[in-house]
Amino acid sequence: MKLGLIAGNGRFPFLLLDAARAQGFAVVVAAIREETDPEINHRAAVDEKITVHWLSLGELSRLIELFHKHEVKIAVMAGQVKHKQIFSSIRPDWRLAKLLLNLRTRNTDMLLGAVAKVLADEGIELISSTAFLEPLLVQEGVLTARAPTDDERMDIEYGLGVARAVAGFDIGQTVVVAAQACVAVEAMEGTDAAIQRAGELMRSLEEGDPNPASTLHPSDKDQSPGTPTLARRLTVVKVAKPKQDMRFDVPVIGMRTIETMLRAGATCLSVDAGRTLLFEREALLSRANQEGIAIVATPR
Repeated sequence: MKLGLIAGNGRFPFLLLDAARAQGFAVVVAAIREETDPEINHRAAVDEKITVHWLSLGELSRLIELFHKHEVKIAVMAGQVKHKQIFSSIRPDWRLAKLLLNLRTRNTDMLLGAVAKVLADEGIELISSTAFLEPLLVQEGVLTARAPTDDERMDIEYGLGVARAVAGFDIGQTVVVAAQACVAVEAMEGTDAAIQRAGELMRSLEEGDPNPASTLHPSDKDQSPGTPTLARRLTVVKVAKPKQDMRFDVPVIGMRTIETMLRAGATCLSVDAGRTLLFEREALLSRANQEGIAIVATPR
């Protein structure tokens, strides 16, 4: 049986490709020229059951023609396609241009949902991006050796309320919090960029602070009298959308997220249990434990 893989950026397409091949699928990869890692060509070179075809993000008609040519009846999207690409210089073909003109809003859900409908009308069913990767969905509970502190749990509780409200408008799925104050909200730039922006803001405050002790956490035992009580440790809260369509835009956490948190000075990460994919689990948790980062999967 053949599977169509619409491959975005990151490691997600490679993990899905390996999982699909392990289940006996021949895979027709539609690699997006503006997003997909060229390494995917190597997979096709060493496995005759994988074919890779490169197309532009704007070539919806060509995507359909490709899947028809290879008799693909089911397909999956894996890997991020940056939302800001719809404002780039990419020229949509007539089919995508018509789709964009008919959208009420150009958020991720509306756009990808419309693409899914076009594919369905052409006899191509878009299935859940987690269909082959269910074991990678995080289960409820603390995932790291260190659990969140009381202060971090307060940040998580506050952040969940903000993140779920923002995600409900399909603006972004991540917020960064310090001392129950929202430091950064994800929009088109993506999760890692939002975390990085929060870290830069905290560093700018520290650089202009004549009293470095103000970076201490309220729970630090040696905090001196008169030290400001607002902590500047960052907590990252990432959620699924209220009506998350598991066919696309599923929350993903990978090693890059942890490295970005370290650079930003973030010490805690909360994700939605059962609706977030955790990549490179062993290496990721080992790195988090090494650096004292707490990761918790919170129930909806």
